Amino acid sequence: MTVSQTSELAGEHTTRAGWVTAGALMGAVAGVILAMFDVIMAWIMGNGFFMPLRMIGAIALGEEALEPSYSLLTAGVVGLLVHMVLSIILGAIAGTVIAAVTLLQTNAVVLVIATTIFGFLLWIVNFFVIAPAAFEWFTMADDVVQFVAHTFFFGMALGLLLIGWHRSRSRLSD
Repeated sequence: MTVSQTSELAGEHTTRAGWVTAGALMGAVAGVILAMFDVIMAWIMGNGFFMPLRMIGAIALGEEALEPSYSLLTAGVVGLLVHMVLSIILGAIAGTVIAAVTLLQTNAVVLVIATTIFGFLLWIVNFFVIAPAAFEWFTMADDVVQFVAHTFFFGMALGLLLIGWHRSRSRLSD
């Protein structure tokens, strides 16, 4: 993208429902991107490729889902479902905020900065507020990896995906 392409989003403003729907859909895609980064990093760090999915699955199944004797298929599928539902909800929340703030709808750079900050705040809330109080096994996750995962592989990815969605929609409406 050139500077002129990133400074302004093309086309007319999208409706509130359009931004929320796009946020939910792109939240799902960003969730997949985050999950791919997370499982690859877990494998590289020697924690097991599927450990992130077990950890997320344990939110619904209980801490026993972390045990190697617990069905990987069950823990993994439940982990993936929980992760995707949360990603969709968080994407819809981002879409709701974007729909309410004209600057986010019209300036691609500001949109990406805002969603990157959203990802950063998500990391703070998830790993330093919720996890210690409710899901202590998440406190074992590597802070740097989770910072990068949530800030860039979810937040920034979400913003870039929303820009692409908006631009493709604008071209289609011409």
